[in-house]
Amino acid sequence: MKTFFISTSIPYVNAAPHVGHAQEFVIADIIARYHRYIGEDVFFVTGTDDNALKNVQAAEDAGIPVQDFVDKHAQEFLNLTEHLGLSQDHFICTSNNDVHKRGAQKLWVDSNKDDIYKKKYKGLYCVGCEEFKTEKDLKNGECEEHPGKKLVDVEEENYFFKLSNYQDKLKDMVEKRQLNIVSEQYKNEIASFIDRGLQDFSISRSYERAHGWGISVPEDDTQIQYVWFDALSNYINALGYPDNDEKFKKYWESADQIVHVIGKGINRFHSIYWPAILMSAEVRTPDTILVHGYFTVNGQKMSKTIGNVVDPVEVIDKYGTDAFRYFVARESSVFGDSDFTWERFHESYNANLANGIGNLTSRIMKMAEDNLDAPVEIKEIDLPEEFKSLLDSFEIQKAADFVWAKISELDGYIQDTKPFKLVKENPEEAKKIITELVEKLYEISILLTPILPETSEKIGEAIRKNKKPQTLFERK
Repeated sequence: MKTFFISTSIPYVNAAPHVGHAQEFVIADIIARYHRYIGEDVFFVTGTDDNALKNVQAAEDAGIPVQDFVDKHAQEFLNLTEHLGLSQDHFICTSNNDVHKRGAQKLWVDSNKDDIYKKKYKGLYCVGCEEFKTEKDLKNGECEEHPGKKLVDVEEENYFFKLSNYQDKLKDMVEKRQLNIVSEQYKNEIASFIDRGLQDFSISRSYERAHGWGISVPEDDTQIQYVWFDALSNYINALGYPDNDEKFKKYWESADQIVHVIGKGINRFHSIYWPAILMSAEVRTPDTILVHGYFTVNGQKMSKTIGNVVDPVEVIDKYGTDAFRYFVARESSVFGDSDFTWERFHESYNANLANGIGNLTSRIMKMAEDNLDAPVEIKEIDLPEEFKSLLDSFEIQKAADFVWAKISELDGYIQDTKPFKLVKENPEEAKKIITELVEKLYEISILLTPILPETSEKIGEAIRKNKKPQTLFERK
């Protein structure tokens, strides 16, 4: 049996989650569920990044102890995974997990001693990115990811990592797709960054500047590990890396595929810093970095300052879990930015869920309940190769389009054959057509398994009972 490891990035807990976080969770969950369905042994990790300076500042602004603050927001993210129907195997919170702390320190100790050195440094720091910025990183003197937020002048002595030692190796890995960065635009972005020459980067902060919050550098309590060095190690720590746990051996060292699902703003950290750190510590590197775009709102990036942040729980409470999952899967692009508006969501919900799969299921199962003497005997089916190929290449939107094409075809078949009229003229022929409709509906329910798991199960249950189900998607 093949083993498959997949993770989301771990978001900062300086505020409540928004639809962008939910988008990434759903993308990863669809992939995880698909690989489970085809018989692979999957381990799916998500969680929260608790040890960032921005979390400390947000807690201080709120007048709440930092641990209490991050615990509160971490719980909100955990609750969101439940609202989204996620199938994660582990949820890690980096501030209160002893295994993670020991793992982050072990990774530091295991790194090649020639790769870590200490020096004084002066530079501009973006708290939003938790990263020092050079002039080439800035646009009009500002961070492109966080325009309008003042960069901080920092001068102190830190530990540095010799990223330059891995210039040639990383270039080779990216070019040969030993590190497969999906899609091409994000691969090219990393290749270009490498070609400009990799600079060593700071991997610690002074205890004072970190406000004493975070994981200390081994054997140097005056320094706190750079949040990215700490945070990135969560992927292996969730598997028991510091104890060489069997899960670590199975789902990392021996995995058939390791996939990280991340937003485009943190591509560099996962496609350059993380593989280099792992190589330094002689730990296996990931196979695939799946980079997704952002959800914008009415064409603008979500921002608390603008006031356009959308709460995914509010969307789910109004429309349901699978309605949100549908919007992520089919109405947004994995590889580019996608616009979220309430109007667009509402229109899509009614057209494709209430009037689409919901109405189709009701029509077919009503005819089955009224005209068939027993439930249709269902045989196990294999996923179509085209559908599998799309999900193997992370083309979630195209995979969802494939399913909805099947829904449209089946709806057209009903209109062509009109079994609802034929039941009076030729009941035996009508029964054959209705049986065929139920079989095709079952095939659709199987295709929906990774995308809309709750809907898939409800359709399957209705078929097994030969009963019209309660309305799957109430028209809004």
